Amino acid sequence: MTSPASPERSAGRVAALRALLAQDGLQGFVVPRADEHQGEYVPPGAERLAWLTGFTGSAGLAIVLAEKAAIFVDGRYTLQVGDQIDPAVFEVRHVTDEPAAAWLRESLSGGGRLGYDPWLHTADGAARLRAACEAVGAELAPVAENPIDRLWEDRPARPDAPFEIHPPELAGETSADKRAALAEKLAERGVEAAVLTLPDSIAWLLNIRGRDVPRTPFPLSFAVLRNDATVALFAPAGKIDAALARHLGDGVAVEPPDAFEAALGGFAGRKVLADPASAADRIFRVLDEAGALVERGADPCQMPKACKNAVELEGARNAHRRDGAALTRFLAWLAREAPGGAVDEIAAADRLEGFRRESNLLRDLSFDTISGAGPNGAIVHYRVTPETNRRLEPGALYLVDSGGQYADGTTDVTRTVAIGAPAAEMRRHFTLVLKGHVALATARFPEGTTGSQIDALARLALWGDGLDYDHGTGHGVGSYLSVHEGPQRISKLPNSVALKPGMIVSNEPGYYRTGAYGIRIENLVAVQEVEVAGAERPMLGFETLTLAPIDRALIDRALLTADETGWVDGYHARVRETIGPLVDPDTAAWLEDATRPL
Repeated sequence: MTSPASPERSAGRVAALRALLAQDGLQGFVVPRADEHQGEYVPPGAERLAWLTGFTGSAGLAIVLAEKAAIFVDGRYTLQVGDQIDPAVFEVRHVTDEPAAAWLRESLSGGGRLGYDPWLHTADGAARLRAACEAVGAELAPVAENPIDRLWEDRPARPDAPFEIHPPELAGETSADKRAALAEKLAERGVEAAVLTLPDSIAWLLNIRGRDVPRTPFPLSFAVLRNDATVALFAPAGKIDAALARHLGDGVAVEPPDAFEAALGGFAGRKVLADPASAADRIFRVLDEAGALVERGADPCQMPKACKNAVELEGARNAHRRDGAALTRFLAWLAREAPGGAVDEIAAADRLEGFRRESNLLRDLSFDTISGAGPNGAIVHYRVTPETNRRLEPGALYLVDSGGQYADGTTDVTRTVAIGAPAAEMRRHFTLVLKGHVALATARFPEGTTGSQIDALARLALWGDGLDYDHGTGHGVGSYLSVHEGPQRISKLPNSVALKPGMIVSNEPGYYRTGAYGIRIENLVAVQEVEVAGAERPMLGFETLTLAPIDRALIDRALLTADETGWVDGYHARVRETIGPLVDPDTAAWLEDATRPL
């Protein structure tokens, strides 16, 4: 991203947008943080929300009307958005407590037209906006060209890096086999084709990866999977070299991106599957205008992609052993260097990345490292800058949330570390978070259980002290794909997707005291079948994948039960036995002490 708005620039850009909207006869315009693929990760040229408002978080939405404007973010970003936007221009709203639809019903006037880019909203999202407009007698009006693009003079070009092969020895299954299995299911449903818009679905189905967005190996493209197992892949020809063309084979035809809408228009009278929760509203408009018989349903790649096969799970274990060794080396280094006051947030993040890169197997970080000392740790998705960089000072807590992209797996881990001696309050809050982490790690639940049904396990200890955290407890993770992958999650928010064997999710309860410190303990876990004596139905549980010590100095043993203490000691013994042989002697000695029994 080349030019996010400063608060000073934001006012001018909003004024220019309003002038353009007035010319076009629009009362306002909706600016989501999205691209045509509706994913969390977007290329620099799609960072329209940041360009207009200055807010650089990974999720959010702004609405600009003639006389007022608002920006909507979730609980991860309530502190960050206040630091980055101009409050004289934008009201800040919590997307759940004060949703955009409610604000529109309060703010829109009847007879007006609210503009939106139909490529940047899902069909479901556009329907919610449309209902809010209609409630006050206004119209939701699609635009042919996004007005932000007309104003953004130095907008970055589309990424042009070539796609890459993800071989079967890492994927665990050939693309041909995946396509055949899904095509058979489409045929059984009487569906001729499925429209695929999510880059992770296309990457999984075709066993390809890309370099089109930061930190995530996405190949930005569209595809149509037919019930004869053939695929039309809509991507620039320059991204497909001879080796990748051979890998794709005769069953995959590469078409130019400009041919996508015409291809959709060719399904008149035929049944086509598209996902209204993830596919752009424009796709449904084209299909409807063409007279296609649209079946609105889930992307058929999402569930099989989420349930990792044996090869992918073993790859994840290998990636976590490698990553755990790097993180353990970092924690040992931090224990030596930080108490002297010479380490700051940027230096720590850089050193951790350096340890990961020494394996020569790191493809990239899986996201920008969250490296937060003291009050910065209370900003859930904090991103350090030279202006916000803090030293790790004695008496403070340091929160580091980081991960790596390896060809055999994607990692994501958070550790909270005391710099020097922690206060009793810090130890209590940390231990309450740890109790929630252990409760989820050790949970047993019947088949068919969703993440929303077990979310409370991670919060119960905090709730006992009148505390909570305003983010989900767990997100899905891909196999050398997105570090945030659906459709599974562990969250207060209702979710109908049951947890299934092979799914990888995070276990990351936390607590955040604004202006003081943040605490989060995150491991990745894989859903697995478990044997429970006397069980009357199939039961599931979690295998913990992440291997790195938890700071013993922050654990108040008096708050733990015997079973919780046993879990911590058992986990630390496994970390010591697995990671100890992978690190240098000095780190191994530190690890021996860091993982001694409670």
